[in-house]
Amino acid sequence: MRFWLPLLAALALSSCGSSGGGGPVEVAIIGAPESLFQQGVRLAPPAQHMRGATAEGLVALDQAGQVVPAIAERWIVTDDGLSYIFRLRDSTLPNGDAITAPDMRERLRQAIARVRGTSLGLDLATVREIRAMTGRVIEVRLSSPMPDFLRLLAQPEMGLIGRGGGAGPMRMSRGDSPGRARLSALPPESRGLPAREDWEDVARPVAVRALSAEKAVAAFSRGDVDLVIGGSIVDFTQAEAGPLSRGTIQVDPALGLFGLVVRRETGLLADPDRREALSMAIDRTGLIQSFGLNGWRESSWPVPPEAFPTPFYIADRWNGASIEERRRVAAARVQAWAGPGREPVVRVALPRGPGSDLLFRRLTEAWAAIGVTTRRAAPGEAADLELRDTVARYSSPSWYLNQFHCTLGAGLCAPRADALTREAMAERDPARREQLFAEAHAALVEREVYIPLGAPVRWSLVRASIQGYLPNAWGIHPLFPLSQPST
Repeated sequence: MRFWLPLLAALALSSCGSSGGGGPVEVAIIGAPESLFQQGVRLAPPAQHMRGATAEGLVALDQAGQVVPAIAERWIVTDDGLSYIFRLRDSTLPNGDAITAPDMRERLRQAIARVRGTSLGLDLATVREIRAMTGRVIEVRLSSPMPDFLRLLAQPEMGLIGRGGGAGPMRMSRGDSPGRARLSALPPESRGLPAREDWEDVARPVAVRALSAEKAVAAFSRGDVDLVIGGSIVDFTQAEAGPLSRGTIQVDPALGLFGLVVRRETGLLADPDRREALSMAIDRTGLIQSFGLNGWRESSWPVPPEAFPTPFYIADRWNGASIEERRRVAAARVQAWAGPGREPVVRVALPRGPGSDLLFRRLTEAWAAIGVTTRRAAPGEAADLELRDTVARYSSPSWYLNQFHCTLGAGLCAPRADALTREAMAERDPARREQLFAEAHAALVEREVYIPLGAPVRWSLVRASIQGYLPNAWGIHPLFPLSQPST
């Protein structure tokens, strides 16, 4: 039996594992080996974790997913929510340069410029001005309040990179083989903290490797690694491999999108009502039961109702109709369209993995019940539907809505939803802003650009000897806390 919250199996003995309490903490991040050193702004999970470890921003995320000081040692937010004033720590960068407000201002401007054209860039569109107020104080002014602004600044992609690289809190050296690296924590005085004489004795290095899920689980089972992170629904069925008495499976209470985006508005999918028919036919509870997950949050809406302070709609989109009733309606819509030269077929693109295979079987069964044939698109082949499996960066409706923005070219979109979202993000009145977000969501639903399934699944394997790891809603598990002494 597997559970959503942390403890799922017997705890390991502290002495088990590769490091046995001494030496480097051995970490495997699920992903392609080359992705560990990926550059740019569209980072795979291994590169996100490495960026967060070596190039922090003004603020960062701790192991619980909370915003904590980084280059900025403290900050204040004005009462109107339009101004964030950061006091920078009194220290130097790893290359020896002093941390100054003018330099950090330019680095922040560059970081925001880098993410233009991405959903994160859309989220940061409220930034109006960045000023250096004194030698160690900078101000970021917004065009409208954004309660989640600090969380955006804490994203790995917002790490401030300059001539000498990132500002830490760790230094990286590449390993002897592809997909391996070694991280060493910078001493406290380099991070604006009091010096500690025994720092080199108590701070543990972190050895990181990027592996496929199968290889990562096997390495954990052998005791070669202490921690595996970055697992998803695609490889969740592999998490049971090996003797679980030697470790614990932990599943993040993740927020975000897990469903199918509509890539082409042709054939069966040319009409929103028929696109809705595919969504209606899916038994979401039964689908996830195939994976043995308890506590998973299913959803039939692009933006889950709980993203709003006061939900504007009920959780069940079809008002409690049974799956049989929904499939009868869906089948009638399909049959009304089908005929000579109109074959009800959908092609679905899924990543490779046993979890994807299981998901495909469940979708095939659901759509066969309404007269639709499901085919799996080969790699590189055009598909009608494509899996979207993305963890949220923050919990506002704007994050969900921006994922479907027309400028991203990720699939079908809703220009009216984009316009309403943009208007909402510029609105200063909270009640009016939420109303506009609700209207944007209604416009998105009307277009039926997405078939929601529920929340994304993110899992880890965690040795009992590991300190500095906690499940969190954002699926990011910073590597720096793993290096820190417990006392």
